[in-house]
Amino acid sequence: MTTQIFIVILLTFLINFITTLSYSVRIVGIRTGRIAISFALFNILVLISRTANGFQAPLLANTVEKHIKLGLSSNIADFRWIIFSCTIATIIGGFMIPSFQRILSVAVLKFSETKSVLRIVFKSFTKEGVTQFKGSIAWPKSSNLNINFISGFPWKVFLMNVFAVAIITIGVLSSIYAGYLNPEFRTTASSLSAIINGVATILMFVFIDPFLSAMTDDVVLGKCKEATFRKYIVYMVVARVVGTLIAQLMLLPSAKLIVYVARII
Repeated sequence: MTTQIFIVILLTFLINFITTLSYSVRIVGIRTGRIAISFALFNILVLISRTANGFQAPLLANTVEKHIKLGLSSNIADFRWIIFSCTIATIIGGFMIPSFQRILSVAVLKFSETKSVLRIVFKSFTKEGVTQFKGSIAWPKSSNLNINFISGFPWKVFLMNVFAVAIITIGVLSSIYAGYLNPEFRTTASSLSAIINGVATILMFVFIDPFLSAMTDDVVLGKCKEATFRKYIVYMVVARVVGTLIAQLMLLPSAKLIVYVARII
């Protein structure tokens, strides 16, 4: 494993970790009554995630280019490790949701008082801030982890989330790996990742996000219990984990399909 691949794995882990934590933002908005501020503060982490995403693909593509020029065979193990980092990041992120929602709740309330992100950042490094951070560490409740796949389980949204996560996970990876399978069309193949991720993004924004947004509003209006909403968040995290596992199976077939499409367009 090269240094570049190791960096890609770290960046991929960071991206998926932050994405998983995003589920807790809705809970923070419900508890504090400040949904807009909750998302505004979380967007700071989103910027970090997008910056990491900007470096991820070029570093991986550069590694593939070097291997092709040196006449080295494809190393699918590196891509497997990258996908595996998505799974680990999602699991760790899922267990960190209770702690993160408490930390973000404190940040939201502090921001409501100070109206300054910099003050919150500086205060987090003070003795009081460190004490609050330690006091916010919590494990998920066992009641939330008790998943009932029979009664009231949102199979439709769950399966769409699994499918969307699987596609997003291998969208860039399979497009870049396709360069190994057919170096002549590697530029065209890598460009197809935007179309692949576009399909998954449509699923996310048309079906999954509206579903969670509607549930958020129902909790605020008292039509849905917060405990039920938290359980649905667990379902979505499990869907992400399953999606990353399925991505392992989809990597090579997707790369071959991309090579085929690159040849005929």
